[in-house]
Amino acid sequence: MAEPVPGEPRTAGARSGGARPAAAERAVPDGRRRRLRWLRLVTLSVAVSLIMVDGTVVNVALPTVIGDLGLTSTDAEWVNAGYMLVFAALLLPAGRVGDVVGHRRFLAAGVTVFVAASVLAGLARGGPSLLAGRVLQGLGAALILPSAMSVLNTAFRGRDRAAAFAVWGSAIGATVAVGPVFGGWLTAAHSWRWIFAVNVPLGALVVAGALRWLPESRDPRATLRAGAVSVLAASAGFAALVFALIEGQRYGWWTPSRTFRIGGASWPAPGVSPIPVAAVLGACCLAVFAVTAERRRRSGRPVLLDMTLFAIPGFRVGNVAIAVVGLAEFGLVFVLPLYLQAVLSLDALHAGLVILALAVGSLAAGPVAGPATRRYGARAVVIAGLALETAGIAAVAVLLGPAISPWTLVPPLFGYGVGVGLASAQLSNVVLADVPVERSGQAAGAQNTTRLLGSALGIAVLGAALAGTLGVHLDRRLDAASGLSHDGRRQAAASVRGSLGADIPRLAASPATAPARTAARSALAEATRDVTWITAALMFGGLVASLRLPRDAPRRRAPHDDG
Repeated sequence: MAEPVPGEPRTAGARSGGARPAAAERAVPDGRRRRLRWLRLVTLSVAVSLIMVDGTVVNVALPTVIGDLGLTSTDAEWVNAGYMLVFAALLLPAGRVGDVVGHRRFLAAGVTVFVAASVLAGLARGGPSLLAGRVLQGLGAALILPSAMSVLNTAFRGRDRAAAFAVWGSAIGATVAVGPVFGGWLTAAHSWRWIFAVNVPLGALVVAGALRWLPESRDPRATLRAGAVSVLAASAGFAALVFALIEGQRYGWWTPSRTFRIGGASWPAPGVSPIPVAAVLGACCLAVFAVTAERRRRSGRPVLLDMTLFAIPGFRVGNVAIAVVGLAEFGLVFVLPLYLQAVLSLDALHAGLVILALAVGSLAAGPVAGPATRRYGARAVVIAGLALETAGIAAVAVLLGPAISPWTLVPPLFGYGVGVGLASAQLSNVVLADVPVERSGQAAGAQNTTRLLGSALGIAVLGAALAGTLGVHLDRRLDAASGLSHDGRRQAAASVRGSLGADIPRLAASPATAPARTAARSALAEATRDVTWITAALMFGGLVASLRLPRDAPRRRAPHDDG
């Protein structure tokens, strides 16, 4: 049963998960109840913003970190990969454990782990301690995300639900866009260690808020006995698949492009890349997980993920849409910083300010999304948001060129951000709307794993597309360039291809490669346009998938809703 929350009256007769604000809570004055719900929402939004920002902000500071700590290339590669792999591997088990022990406690524990890991990373004196901090951050993130979504799903029902998801999603979307700008400023003005240090006071506030204001939710029938084979197979499978997807471009999809090392060990098969091996291993582990989970369910034993959840139309179709949207939303964030800095010669701060339009749009959508969802339904808001995202990406693709004003990209980026603010959170709303609240932890874990896999697939697909199209346009442009020697052409081509265009500004430093800079900028502009059109097509696929969301799902209300 739901436990009483400190600071609010004990509720009676509430069903498991705390979804019903029973008579005792309704007796609280309306003003205080509204303040309590806002405090809950701010607590959850800040908790998830912490882990979203730390998934990307380290990229901005990594060159400085490498020089300061003397990291090897292997150390640098694993600073982000370690975080993402642990995050992906533990999302599903964490959601299940949260159903058992209670999501409020699990959220507080996750934030505590995340803050301790941030301290370790911020005080790191070398690669091993920094990597240990990042791995522990991944563990904390895996505990936080499904618990935060589960509490949001159970604490906000009825009329408040749409507004809560709208504000939560807009805040997260804005934070993800602002994070790299803020991280770059902290690194330049103070120290890279501050990008971890800021997590300490924010995390302390989240823990205090969680214990003070959030309702507890758990499944009283759930146990931790979900089967060791299922848990290990799911964790290993998701970790292996995410590794293959995000590292395929780096190590080669089949033939090795560089030596894979972890610690002091190297990959033992020099003729074959580790990527296809990891992909096959991941697929086999997930197949084992699916078979063992179904056998356990049929025999009446506890399972890590109840596959019957996929019989719920909103959950099934919504997860498909989330995977496609996660794949597509990576596109602009991936290619635009490269384009703005290498082609338009902006520094990191000004490039971040251009992309900040996305965050402003996402925040602007917050006050609109809630009322629009109550009036038209979450499905309609999701469709409208994805349509805006598709149109915004297409408009950016039309505008891209080697010599445009970067500020012309601000309006379509703002429109894209509005679409993110409308669609992302309400898509989560639709997916979880008809899930029984006592199973919201495993449902949230499954949904977030789906989104993470979609984003990892986006890294693979769009990274490969950028590399391929850049190579084609670069060869054509360099062939037409004048004043370029054979050696200069070879050096320029290798440098631009190897860095995906990031080394274009450095071409001017050498007389041999300087004549290639204009050609390389044009090639990257064309490749960026191609990838942006591919992203728009993928987003349109997400829009089409969202049309299959059940029309009545957003309007169904649980028997005890308060609205």
